[in-house]
Amino acid sequence: MSRGRFITLEGGEGAGKSTQLRALATYLRGQGKEVVETREPGGSEGAEAIRTLLLTGDAGRWGPRAEALLFAAARADHLEKRIVPALDAGQWVLSDRFIDSSRAYQSGASGLADDDIMTLHRIGSQGLLPDRTYILALPQDEALDRARWRDQGASDRFGARDAAYHRRVADAFAAYAAEDTVRVRMIDASGAPDAVTARLIADLADLLS
Repeated sequence: MSRGRFITLEGGEGAGKSTQLRALATYLRGQGKEVVETREPGGSEGAEAIRTLLLTGDAGRWGPRAEALLFAAARADHLEKRIVPALDAGQWVLSDRFIDSSRAYQSGASGLADDDIMTLHRIGSQGLLPDRTYILALPQDEALDRARWRDQGASDRFGARDAAYHRRVADAFAAYAAEDTVRVRMIDASGAPDAVTARLIADLADLLS
């Protein structure tokens, strides 16, 4: 049995990651693939418990270093309990966020060293990287408007941060795509959801062949 493929969707608040993950999963199942849909932080019992700690409470509940450690712990459990077993079973794993979100939010936007984030990833998750990472890109004003509509005034600790913070996140994601053009792909997330899905499917064709 061949190992499955690991695909992650990344981007800032309101980019449409959850919507596109569901659409991509539906397409892949139509191609005969067994698909696992998951998310970060979360995806396993232990990681979901950490998710609650990370996303709730006031803005100052955790500093950047504590956040980075909590995300790394959640990811280690998520990989061990759900992602790696699925890949070993030949399934395709689609995750709403993964290591590049930790890099963008805790390093790019919060000032920690990217090397330190990747060291935590190596220690906790053996440095596993996706086969393909899609960064859904939207103009910041449009993304934040979508996020506000989605959250209806109930943003989590990260969504509630100011526009300058979210701009740093977006800039970090763009830098990762420029640095690694093999794994990381920028996808225009503007327009109708079906059009965005079509862009993802077109780019994914090489992994399906």
